[in-house]
Amino acid sequence: MEMDINYIYKPGSVLDFPKRPVWDYHMSKEQVLEREEKSFQEYLNRIYCQYEPTQLSYFEHNLETWRQLWRVMEMSDILLLITDVRYPVLHFPPALYSFIRTDMKKSLILVLNKIDLAPPALVVAWKHYFHSIFPELQIVCFTSFPRSKSGDQNPEGVFRKRQKRRPSHWAAAVGSTQLLKACETIVAGRVNLTCWQEKIDKDAAASSHQDAGGSDEDNEDETISMEHFDDASEELGMPCQELYKEGVLTLGCVGFPNVGKSSLVNGLVGRKVVSTSRTPGHTKYFQTYFLTPSVRLCDCPGLIFPSLVNRHLQILAGIYPVSQIQEPYTTVGYLAERIPIQKILKLKHPKENEGSADPHWCAWDICEAWAEKRGYKTAKAARNDVYRAANSLLRLATDGRLCLCMQPPEYGKCKEDWEQDPETAEIAALQAAVKQDDQPSSEGDEITSSEQEDEEDLDTDEENELITSKEVFKGGKFQCRNMFSLLTENDC
Repeated sequence: MEMDINYIYKPGSVLDFPKRPVWDYHMSKEQVLEREEKSFQEYLNRIYCQYEPTQLSYFEHNLETWRQLWRVMEMSDILLLITDVRYPVLHFPPALYSFIRTDMKKSLILVLNKIDLAPPALVVAWKHYFHSIFPELQIVCFTSFPRSKSGDQNPEGVFRKRQKRRPSHWAAAVGSTQLLKACETIVAGRVNLTCWQEKIDKDAAASSHQDAGGSDEDNEDETISMEHFDDASEELGMPCQELYKEGVLTLGCVGFPNVGKSSLVNGLVGRKVVSTSRTPGHTKYFQTYFLTPSVRLCDCPGLIFPSLVNRHLQILAGIYPVSQIQEPYTTVGYLAERIPIQKILKLKHPKENEGSADPHWCAWDICEAWAEKRGYKTAKAARNDVYRAANSLLRLATDGRLCLCMQPPEYGKCKEDWEQDPETAEIAALQAAVKQDDQPSSEGDEITSSEQEDEEDLDTDEENELITSKEVFKGGKFQCRNMFSLLTENDC
């Protein structure tokens, strides 16, 4: 799993991202949109003239979604590129970093999100890796969804459902202070960020008060100013050349689907203000939220950039909807070759009773054993539903309950050195504090390990994916289209 970013994105090649063509106010709206569509088609043609569809990863073909990114980059003073710490090189397009730093003359902060899902030494290794390639890059470690102590690689942690969110849990997000310090370094006193520090201190005090048995009502009284934009074409204005306009710092959250952009916004605010989902493409339009009177957050829809990453990693990284996979077994095999699924889940081999002492496992055997253990049966013949079991395993992987992580180059040789690094102890202390804080309370917020309830969660995820996204394959190209209306029960 050691992966270099140059293997995925090929810097200097046509694997770029579409940029907004130049325009002025003398042009009509129709002329602007026509020029953007023409430029976007030229962008796609350049890629497919050099690469075959089978060589490329799935990436965004919807121009309207790219327009959302253009608007967010134009209105933001600092861009937050959110990445999942399990797959950071997959989620970090060098072309985007170069465009923001060189062409737009703006600052970018790399946020390594979900640090609770990776070993502390690996988090530190990724930080040093990105610093070595991009010396001017600010890097912040963050997690807005703490895990309980039982969330380790064992059957209880896999079966255990996530705890119901309380406001104190959002306020306990790790990384807010580090992000504030990074912004203070970039802003250099041009924006007053005192209110942000006061909010962090207030949220920490409220979290401690609630953990001690206090009420959650005080935290609900705080009002967050929100702005929702439903028509992207009408909101595309000229790029703002003035930074920190009217003394307000605008932070734009950009990145791939399912890396935790909306959860990061909720974690910074201290309570849920943005709808989140495990389904890629849940956020359709960018939205802005005033964290404080001088700090504004902008949540951008997730975008998939063109790359050369293989299909299995895209599925495991949560970029491609599991419910749309026609053949999930090779991806299960890819996962099983790298982590011992059968030992973690304590699966019984289907042919164990035939006299073989140590039967050989294949992807189909793992899926069949998981279907047998979970009770997944086909409707007519009542055989083990291996397809449903394979989808269930992939959802466990994307959710982090079966955890697979990429590693920087030469990590295996230097693993002991990274484990002894002083920063590793700091990350481990943060993770330990988070896990200790995420214990079930005595007020009914208990964690259940019921397999029946967990099965209902997986079924709900699949239904949500079917009605919120639709993938169309034409000529080997991947296109994303928004549903004009929700499907009825009969249509489903």
